[in-house]
Amino acid sequence: MKNILTALSIILILLWVPYFIQTYNLKTLTTSDLPTEGAWASLEQGNLYYRWYYPGEQVANNETVVLVHGFSTPHFVWDGMKGFLLDAGYSVLVFDHYGRGYSERPRIKYTKDVFVQSLKGLLDSQQIYDQVHLVGYSMGGPVVGHFTKEFPDKVKSMSLIAPGGFMDENPTKDWWIMKPLIGEWFLNVFGTRVVFQGNEENDEPPREDPLALSKKDFIKKAGIQMQYKGFIHALLSTARNFNLFSTQEMFGEVGNLNKPTLTIWGTDDGVVPFKGSEELMLSIPQSELLVLEGGKHDITYAEPSLVGAAVRDFLISLAKV
Repeated sequence: MKNILTALSIILILLWVPYFIQTYNLKTLTTSDLPTEGAWASLEQGNLYYRWYYPGEQVANNETVVLVHGFSTPHFVWDGMKGFLLDAGYSVLVFDHYGRGYSERPRIKYTKDVFVQSLKGLLDSQQIYDQVHLVGYSMGGPVVGHFTKEFPDKVKSMSLIAPGGFMDENPTKDWWIMKPLIGEWFLNVFGTRVVFQGNEENDEPPREDPLALSKKDFIKKAGIQMQYKGFIHALLSTARNFNLFSTQEMFGEVGNLNKPTLTIWGTDDGVVPFKGSEELMLSIPQSELLVLEGGKHDITYAEPSLVGAAVRDFLISLAKV
């Protein structure tokens, strides 16, 4: 019995050491860590990072596009495509979800209400009272959907890029890394190798789109947020408390609102399978569907020229109606 306890103690120490090494030097995010551009909005759950981009005066149309990023990658995913919107006269507002990027990481349950209310709080803090165009990527798709369902009078249109919420079943139910303590240990120890799996540098040819973000730059930019305490907690809490996999009912209710909608999906999406587009079109039959042949889940920053031009053209078409 003594030998068993000794062996277990050694195993626990061996497991604890790499966790301690990885977490000991994590920093607490403060205002001194923020980029020179952008700012914090002081909201109910903490400070949310945002940044405005404005078009030239000669093209400005007084309409606002709000870009809502996904599960783990903050606002930089929009860098390649936002210029298409600015050139068309739209003001663009980007932000980081709580727990990501340069937003604070409160120790809360990351439910859908947290994301919906933080978006509502951001719009209120910026005194945006007119309807906005919402663009949601990956998990940002369900966030946009839930927000539109709750605050339909604030939304003029939706653009959904590889939106989460269309999988046959919830794969996390069998993921041991999602279990309490085990998940925290595993994701903290293995870091970017797990969190940003699929974006690792490899021997693939360079991106064809000149505005695309390379995998090397993606890992560099995405890794910055992992220097701060609370990032892993935010991801795991979101996975445990936000329905990322089956939101057909919600999108069906949003479809009944008859909001103009554009959906963009890659046929080779390995995160949210392309077959989900069929269910989304049943839920929101008025949606336009743009299919990117061979496109993966990273189309927002891997093919920003196609995606940015498509969203721009969609918004311009609404203005002509």
